[in-house]
Order: sequence, then C-alpha cells, then structure tokens
Amino acid sequence: MVRWWRRPWIVPFAAIVVIFLAFSIPPYLSFDPARSRVPQPPSLGVAHFWLLVPHVLFGSVALGTAVLQIWPRFRRRHPAAHRRIGRVYVFGGVLPAGLCALTIGAYTPYGPSTRASDVVLALLWLGVTAAGWRAARHCRFGEHRRWMIRSFALTASIITNRIWAAVFVIALSPQLDTTFHGDEGLLSWVASSAAAWLGWTLPLLAAQWWLERDHLRTRRVHSRPSASPTPEPALPHP
Repeated sequence: MVRWWRRPWIVPFAAIVVIFLAFSIPPYLSFDPARSRVPQPPSLGVAHFWLLVPHVLFGSVALGTAVLQIWPRFRRRHPAAHRRIGRVYVFGGVLPAGLCALTIGAYTPYGPSTRASDVVLALLWLGVTAAGWRAARHCRFGEHRRWMIRSFALTASIITNRIWAAVFVIALSPQLDTTFHGDEGLLSWVASSAAAWLGWTLPLLAAQWWLERDHLRTRRVHSRPSASPTPEPALPHP
C-alpha cells in the first residue's frame, strides 16, 4: 500500500483548496450584492447575484468534498464514507452549482466568448458527473472512476481559471493604451475569455491524458506473457 506521504500532491492540493475557499466565500456570505466580485449584468440586475451566491456555496461544497474523494487511501479504508461523501458531492455540490452556472454563465458580463465557455463548462460538468453517478449505481466502478476523474478536473477548473485570469491581466495590461485603445472593458473581456476557455479545457485534457496513460499501462501489465513453468526432466524408460 502506498503511504499518504508518498503522494506529494494530496497535501498541497488540499492547502490550495482551503486557501481558495477562504478567499472566495466570505464576500458572498455577507449576502451583500455590493461585495460581489462579479459585476451584475444589466439584463438580470441583482437577480444575477442571488444565483451567484448558491453557485459559489454549492460549488465550494463540491470542491471541498472532492479533496477526500480523490484520496486513494481514504477511498480504500473508508468505502462507506466515500459513498456518502460522493452523494454530497453530486447532489449537494455539482448538481445545484451546475444548474446555477447555466444561468449565470449565459448572462455573464464578460462577453459572448466567456458566455459560451461558461455554458459549455456547466453542461459538461453536469453531464460527466451524472455519467459517473450512474456508473456507480450500476456497479461499473472502473467506468465510475474514469467519469469522476473528469468531473474532478472540471470542479477544480475554477482554481486554474483564476490563475489564468491573473496571468492574462498582467500580460495584457501594458497593451491597454495601444492594442485596446484605453478600453479597460475590452481588456477585461479578452482576459476573461482566454482564462475561461483555458481554465477548464487544459485540466480536462490533462485528466484524459492521465486516464489514457493509466489504461495503456494496465493493458501492458495484463498482456505480459506469464512465465512458462520449467518442464520436469523426462524419466528414463525402464
């Protein structure tokens, strides 16, 4: 059995999730639209905020429970807890957060490209999670694992989205007066769009690459010829 300290990604990832949630949740726990980090689109007004709040809170449930769900040692030692937390992940996290994301994504103030990315992401997130849940219900646990790894990649994409957004804002800001003709709104649209698409496509592609590599490695192990037994020496005829 692989010890937890031999999986160096577990503790750093959990720390990143805790820091991210500690930074992201407080403005929405105040239930004050003025503290929202996302501008309210004129078409929805304050209604956008009241869809954004449950999206953030339920999405935080999904992200927090995902930490335990992807921990191999926890899954092996506590299968009953894994199943219960999995239900919380699906029905108390991804499902309500994804449904809210469909609406707020369709009305995002960051332009049509970001809008398209947000809606596609929400549909994929709901779809792969539903496929993973159905596979588990039918005891197809290998298939369940593959779908849930994809679901986890999309859940965690909110973190990579924020990283890409910071990168693009820093990289594009020197071009504000040239390329963007002083239009901060246009710069925000371009940075948001690039971050939105890269934020979830790269983690999903990485997850798929990892699954394919794992699948090929398993096939190689199973296709290895077993060692032939050494034949016993023939006895001389009397």
